[in-house]
Amino acid sequence: MEKQERKSGTHGKRMSVHIPYLCKSGGIPSDHTKIMLLRTGQKHIKFRSGAKLPLASRICLLVPEIIALLVALVENINEIMFFVHICLGLYLWEHILEGPLNPPDKSSQWREGEIQSGKINFSFYTGPAVVQGHVSLDTDSVVLVLNGREQQKISYSIQWLQHVQGLVQMRSVSRVAVVLLGNEQCNNDWISPYLKRHGGFVDLLFLVYDSPWVNDKDIFQWPLGVATYRHFPVVTLSGQMLKTARPYLCNFLGTMYKNSSRETLMGVLQQNGMEKDCLMHVREKWLPQETADTSRQYQMALAQSDLTLCPVGVNTECYRIYEACAYGSVPVVEDVLTPGACAVGNRSPLRLLKDAGAPFIFLKDWRELPAILERERGMSQKEKTERRMRLLEWYSGFRQQIKDKFTEVLEDVFFKIT
Repeated sequence: MEKQERKSGTHGKRMSVHIPYLCKSGGIPSDHTKIMLLRTGQKHIKFRSGAKLPLASRICLLVPEIIALLVALVENINEIMFFVHICLGLYLWEHILEGPLNPPDKSSQWREGEIQSGKINFSFYTGPAVVQGHVSLDTDSVVLVLNGREQQKISYSIQWLQHVQGLVQMRSVSRVAVVLLGNEQCNNDWISPYLKRHGGFVDLLFLVYDSPWVNDKDIFQWPLGVATYRHFPVVTLSGQMLKTARPYLCNFLGTMYKNSSRETLMGVLQQNGMEKDCLMHVREKWLPQETADTSRQYQMALAQSDLTLCPVGVNTECYRIYEACAYGSVPVVEDVLTPGACAVGNRSPLRLLKDAGAPFIFLKDWRELPAILERERGMSQKEKTERRMRLLEWYSGFRQQIKDKFTEVLEDVFFKIT
């Protein structure tokens, strides 16, 4: 068997398989390919054969054992297509599912990949050219990765939802999940009418931030992840980077907002003469994109610091937390609720991370920082290395846990696999 391609139709699964189809001399013209379709229940297996394939030159023969093997294989495969117009989808695909993307060029208009997780074959499509009505639909199960952070993004997300709603009404699509970058203040009412629980068609919602909607039945919390829109990479640390002493106790590279706790943080560092221990670089205005130099500077700061300071922004959860984990730099997290409609309680903020046992340093006030840094100075390099390894192991396990949960929920709700 040389090559396998799996596709799924709206009335069952189709597996297109390239195999040697042996024919008598002259049985099939050398410049043609013969296609046969084997139906088994609601499944379809397509066989391609012809002289261009190896061994396609003798008697016509399809070995029954090969057919039985292919039938058994396709019976256990379920297909889901991702349509992504937000970089949160790249965190899902490359960091959580660890799927490939082609072409590798991040500026490509169209990128796609395929990977199997559990009993699901995921196909992923992203890029500016991936627009409604211009993508061939090869399955009746779809995951949309959408942006609900601000009104302009919401308007575009609604266009996608309305497009898929039309496909549901035409019975081209029967199962829909949405992974949503929610509003930082958890104001997500706009998507409510599309949820099946409110008479809509969306079976499952995976939602970023501590929304009170999360019930772990049809609405699940999703991690914010790293800033892939700034091309933050999948990080693999060398053994030397794991064990080598880092030159800085901590770092903070970010935007300074007036009347925020970030001003308190800077004041504490300056008053206690800790600026030389911590790599600091602040700017007055937030920039959505980084230059190659600023991106490299930021990643070097993470790689050269034992701790990464994570003050709150509009929401407590920020990209910096996950990016610090990727480099083994322990997040020092300001553990306070921000204004808005997000959930309150002992588990919030950062409910998802706390429930997973995140080995972070949590504080309520940046005036606690000098005592934390004093303890850091008393730690041996062996202790810091072991802690760094524990953080990296935890972060790897966290992503695996999210992957497993995501796959299991889709298997259960979409395909009734338990």
